[in-house]
Amino acid sequence: MEKAILTVIGKDNIGIIAGVSQQLADLNVNILDVSQTIMNGYFTMMMILDLSKVEQSFDAIKKLLTVKGEALHVQIKIQREEIFSSMHNL
Repeated sequence: MEKAILTVIGKDNIGIIAGVSQQLADLNVNILDVSQTIMNGYFTMMMILDLSKVEQSFDAIKKLLTVKGEALHVQIKIQREEIFSSMHNL
């Protein structure tokens, strides 16, 4: 299973979770785990995703999520799980 880590950060606003989740569903990405909180008016969310049924390239997904983030006024970042893990094991 190919996994990825997605982070979303920005000022809290209506529809962030719905917008991100719908974009992922449209891309055939399965959400395995999610953690979200609001800290002092800022929305933060981290997801672990299953990319095994995705038909688009990772770069295409990254670009679409960046555009979705701009529309939602948040920053969306996605990294492959192995890169995320190696960065945080240093």
